[in-house]
Amino acid sequence: MATTPRSGAAGDSGTGRPKMLIMDVCGAYMRPLGGWFAIAKIVHLMNELGVDEAATRSALLRMRRKGLLEPENRPGARGLRLTGQALAALEDTDRRIFGPRHPAYLGDGWILVSFSVPEDQRSKRHVLRSQLSWLGFGNLSNGLWMAPRRMRDELEKTVEQLGFQQYVLMFEAQYTGFAELSSLVSEAWGLTELTTLYAEFVDWCAPVTERWKDVRHPSGAQVFIDYTLALYHWRKFPYLDPGLPKDLLPDDWVGHRAAELFFDLRNRLEPGAVEYVRRTCAT
Repeated sequence: MATTPRSGAAGDSGTGRPKMLIMDVCGAYMRPLGGWFAIAKIVHLMNELGVDEAATRSALLRMRRKGLLEPENRPGARGLRLTGQALAALEDTDRRIFGPRHPAYLGDGWILVSFSVPEDQRSKRHVLRSQLSWLGFGNLSNGLWMAPRRMRDELEKTVEQLGFQQYVLMFEAQYTGFAELSSLVSEAWGLTELTTLYAEFVDWCAPVTERWKDVRHPSGAQVFIDYTLALYHWRKFPYLDPGLPKDLLPDDWVGHRAAELFFDLRNRLEPGAVEYVRRTCAT
């Protein structure tokens, strides 16, 4: 995955796209259809998404080296199966990208995180910063991060899994001044850039939703393409946006419209996309 959700957010080009799209294909289709696909079928599906065979095979090899896929051959077909590590990662991803998008309550306060890592272990600083970004924390200053208080349990779990408890201090807090909290939050989460990213998603997703609004049972390759690309474009937002209190967001916050479009498109297209992949991989 990208080092941070924001570093993988710009555009469709670059080396990250095949890997991220394959993860979407694995999570949305391979997992519910038995956890195994023939390699030739993965190549075919990725080609329909605009990724050539060489890039697909390279991404599959990287995923094998990371322990996310393992080879399993069946009569007449060389294939790959999701590992237990991959299944656990995909379940966690599902909770984030498909979970409720309720804003946090401002009165609940914040969780603050400070960390200090010795110079001879500075690589762990990078790991911590990356993990905090993926959890949706905003950066207040070097070594100081914040998020809505409801993120505490997820933070504790992550720090314990990393074994970094000795480097991290956590505080529950209420903000009392002196700068305007809305301005502080805007800077910590890069809301100007986030607004642009949401607006770009709306610009892409609105016409796709319009295409299918009068189709009772969407089916076929285009359904697969549209739904998979919607997942690809949407997946970064739950990591960039932890559900900030609505009191701190503009009244016309474009994130609400983006979420509405994505979940509407998911409801319309997911069944037809899964069925298309099932038929494709069965032939």
